[in-house]
Amino acid sequence: MPETPVFTSAAVAAPHSLAAQAGQTVLAQGGNAIEAMVAMAASIAVVYPHMNGIGGDGFWLVRERGGRVRGIEACGPAGRLATIPRYREKGYDAIPARGPDAMVTVAGAVGGWRLALELARALGGRLPLETLFADAIGQARAGVAVSPSEARYVPQELDTLHDAPNFAATFLKDGKPYPAGETRALPRLADTLEQLAHAGLGEFYRGDIGREIAADLERLGAPVTRADLEAFAAVERAPLSIRRRDATLYNFPPPTQGLAALLILGIFDRLNVSEPERTAHYHGLIEATKRAFAIRDWAVTDFARLRHDPAAFLTPERLAREAALIDMGRAARVPLPDPGHGDTVWMGAIDKDGLAVSYIQSVYWEYGSGTVLPATGICWQNRGMSFSLDPKAVNPLEPGRRPFHTLIPALAAFDDGRVMSYGSMGGDGQPQFQAQIFTRYADYGMSVADAVDAPRLLYGRTWGAPSLSVKVEDRFDSACIAALGRLGHEIEELGGPYIDSLGHAGMLVRHPRNGRIEATHDPRSDGGALGL
Repeated sequence: MPETPVFTSAAVAAPHSLAAQAGQTVLAQGGNAIEAMVAMAASIAVVYPHMNGIGGDGFWLVRERGGRVRGIEACGPAGRLATIPRYREKGYDAIPARGPDAMVTVAGAVGGWRLALELARALGGRLPLETLFADAIGQARAGVAVSPSEARYVPQELDTLHDAPNFAATFLKDGKPYPAGETRALPRLADTLEQLAHAGLGEFYRGDIGREIAADLERLGAPVTRADLEAFAAVERAPLSIRRRDATLYNFPPPTQGLAALLILGIFDRLNVSEPERTAHYHGLIEATKRAFAIRDWAVTDFARLRHDPAAFLTPERLAREAALIDMGRAARVPLPDPGHGDTVWMGAIDKDGLAVSYIQSVYWEYGSGTVLPATGICWQNRGMSFSLDPKAVNPLEPGRRPFHTLIPALAAFDDGRVMSYGSMGGDGQPQFQAQIFTRYADYGMSVADAVDAPRLLYGRTWGAPSLSVKVEDRFDSACIAALGRLGHEIEELGGPYIDSLGHAGMLVRHPRNGRIEATHDPRSDGGALGL
């Protein structure tokens, strides 16, 4: 069984060891958890570019020592030229995955760093950007070894990715992906990070860097304009929450699927499953997921355009009603749309004062749109793929509208004073993986490391396949898998013990009596937990 790393005063967790080291360094220099997270976010954008970057979006949950939980929404809206007629006239039935036409939305992550650092300063943070970005700038300038995760990934629509403007010059060597362990530098990105550290994060949207970004977007024919960049600012959002057993759970409101994450845990709680890692445990989670996704898919849209109050779905009465619709002896045949595919990073940090951060950052698909802006070295996201070109859809494309997001940071505060920061990458899998690792720890007493290490499953549709399936890692008990099949679940065994598509998850838990922090990050990733 894996051993849980324990730290005496502060800790971070990240899917790449260099990003975790950047956070640890900031903590050792007296920085708080938010400052450590900004350093990690900048570093992970360099060392894990297939999963995230500064051309993408981010979402924050921050719990202050006194118990107040704040959310920061750093997701960009569709550009002023992003209209349904524009895409229809180009012959599209859906927004493409790669290239300039996939660059539908403003990149919001850097705006989120800026707003988070304003909060950090209000809470006593004093470290300058030059300090926070030092590791990321050095890593981009000198180069770092390509990670095993990046080397083994086979991106969707590989040909169109490699053909995206400037992708090959940035991420390929002699027309092929770099092998694991070979050094790759990102000098243009290093210059951009250095300029941001010198001039401030507002430079990304309204300064010289913003002008260079806008000029490249225009030359490429993308629908995001300079005016869109100048108008963007990250905003604070009140998180969604539920009471569950002995804890209050927090997740992010729309346009993210945080509602689904809380629904799964709230519904499953009411099924009263007594034993972990048994058929009832997995069946209950799968069926709760079906109920949660059905609500998510017609309720979640841009926060400014909501037609339903998300909190109304999280009342004890509504959760009990949804749980009562689950048959514990049969799998429900609920049609779901194709799952959102997302490659993302989740990271956590808790400092010596108990300030806790849960953060997630992404460019959506592997390498996002694949298009690298030549002047700045920024690889732009393709999050706008989640818009529909049907004006009657729940999330239709229109200028200024924020797209549906799978990104969901999570926090929990237990009645005994423990505080948990947790989360995972993985598109539609994120709320499912959160539920699996949380219930293992909070309901069934697994250690932090065991809860994250244990085999996971994913309910959803396989790419290109006509039917839904429950995808499982090899380490599940064969009798349990057979029993799930008898209940009517279509089982798809993925043929490996630790599968990337089943998430890179992490968890940190701070104990109130001595400030001790248990922390871990997924063995499926290339990172871990570090601290003081």
